[in-house]
Order: sequence, then C-alpha cells, then structure tokens
Amino acid sequence: MPSMDIFNSDAFSLITMTQAIEKLSYVPSFIGSLGIFQSEGITTNIASIEQVGNTLTLVPTSQRGTPPPMGVTDKRSLRNFSIPRVAKADQVFAAEVQSVRAFGTESEVQTVAALIAQKQMKLMRDLELTMEYHRLGALQGKLYDSDGTTLIYNYFTEFGIAEPSEIDFDLDNASPTDGALVTLIKNSVKRPIIRALGGVVGPDVSIIGLCGDTFFDQFVSHPEVRKTYLNWTAAENLRSADVFSTFRFGEVDWVNYRGTDDNSTVAIGATKAKFIVKGVPGLYRRINGPGETLETVNTVGKETYSMLVRDLQRNMWVQPEVYSYPLHMCTRPEALLTGRNT
Repeated sequence: MPSMDIFNSDAFSLITMTQAIEKLSYVPSFIGSLGIFQSEGITTNIASIEQVGNTLTLVPTSQRGTPPPMGVTDKRSLRNFSIPRVAKADQVFAAEVQSVRAFGTESEVQTVAALIAQKQMKLMRDLELTMEYHRLGALQGKLYDSDGTTLIYNYFTEFGIAEPSEIDFDLDNASPTDGALVTLIKNSVKRPIIRALGGVVGPDVSIIGLCGDTFFDQFVSHPEVRKTYLNWTAAENLRSADVFSTFRFGEVDWVNYRGTDDNSTVAIGATKAKFIVKGVPGLYRRINGPGETLETVNTVGKETYSMLVRDLQRNMWVQPEVYSYPLHMCTRPEALLTGRNT
C-alpha cells in the first residue's frame, strides 16, 4: 500500500507540480486556439496600462524663414488594474490511495502521481473553460466573474471610450435590398475597425465574426449570401449539414461559435455576432501575475500554478490545487464591435 509519506518527496513539490501541469492538454477552445492573446508575465499583482492619445492634426502653411509651428504633446494617462485570481481545488483521500496497488514496473510515486494527475486534469478542464470565458469577456469589452453578473472590469469605462452601438443586420427581412448586406459589412464593420486600429492595419490582418446559432443560421440563409455562393464549389459549405461550421463572406470569416453545451455558460448570444481582429500584435493581451506563495511572490508570473496541500493534523487526505492570475484585455476597446439580427 502506498504510504502518505511519499507526498513529502520532491515529486510533489510546488515546482514539480507546476511543471507537470504545464504538460497536460487543455480543453479545446476556439478563441484560445486562435492565439490572438499575447501572454506575458509580470512580477506584481497590479498591471499598469498607459494610454497615449495619438491625435493627428493638419500642418498649416508658414512663411519661409519663420519658426515652424510646434507640435502638441500627446496626453498620457496611467491606469492600474488588479489582476484577478482564479483557483480551484480537489481532494485525494487516504482510502483512494489505499485502493491503488503498484503494478508492473510502476513505482509507488508514479502510481499515486497518476491518481493526482487525474484530479489535476479535471481541475485544468474547469480552469481552461474559465480562461475561454475571460477571453470572450475581453473580446466584448466587459470582464465578468463566473456568475455572469458581477462586473470585474468594463474596459470602455476604464479607458473613457464610448461603447460602440450594436450593428443591426436585419437578417429576417423578407425582401432585402440587393447588395445591402455587403454594404453593411463594409460600412459598419470593416471601416470602423480599420479606423479604430489606425496605422496598425496590414496585409495579414483579418476579421472574424463569432456568431450565435440563430444569427449564423439566418446569415447563411440570407438571399444575398445564397446568391453570392451560387454555382460556386464553396456553396457546398452552405448546404452542408455540419454544425459549428465556418465560411467567408464580405471578406469576413463567419464562425458558428460552439460554447458550452448549455449554450449559456460560455457562449455568444443566440442572436448576436462578435467581431474580432486577427493579425494585430498586442491588440489582445493576457497579463499573468505571480503566485502568492513564498516561492513565487515577486517572480515573473506564469499562466498556471499547481500545488499539493497536505492534511497535517490527521494525515487523511491531500489536496491538489491549481491557481491562475490572468488579466485579459483588448488594448483598443473602440475596435470591439457587436452585431445582432432582428
């Protein structure tokens, strides 16, 4: 029978546990798979964000031999953000360890470590789901706690930017004007995003529309979309029975976003679309704060920490725990646009 004393070995130290958990596979997540959030660690639990107003002005004419007009120094403002803490724990009881018998060439430590890893994987699934929830919140400009109502940060308010109005796509119009949908995408989606991003727009920049189920279904069925794809090989995508598919229209990649199975915990609203920009370095950020133990305080933050807490009084259980200190944000909230169908 494995002895509880093995948990005092280096195999279950904070450093070893953290390194092990970094090797575990995360739950698949679409926004996370895009790789648009630039991750970086800091050594404090406060992130300071400096905002610089890059105001462009016309240069007036002046007489030769006279001093040129002076430029105006851009106003700077500094905002501090407390980094949220996300943590969860599970327990392995002595009875569970007792029922584990070393088999074959596995050592006692390896066998118990496998049981701990099962608990860790469960914790990591919950943690990765939470990270997708935070990424989606950052893309909407409002970061909520897990209850969906407690607001952690409203980035429009924090940066003093007016929240863009929702774009009405009028998808259920029985007699839409020919070409109106492409014009709407150009004037109300692409043009505002390009202007909001300023000079950072390049050839590698693309726009993705994350759609709720109803919005996506009505968008695919729209007469203008059907007409555009008529006689194209790509029209097979529209006729496909596959759900959560992707197709391109109006130089935007439209994605039927698959969230949680309840379609509410992590999801795009059924009648909504959320536009994100891919290919702009630093547009979306994940700032990782340091851990809160003596080993990790004042060190550069990592994305995830894992540790094992022991029952020192009765020696009846050990408790694997995972911690993360992430702050997800968009550095240009004015580029965060949302659409709806009516």
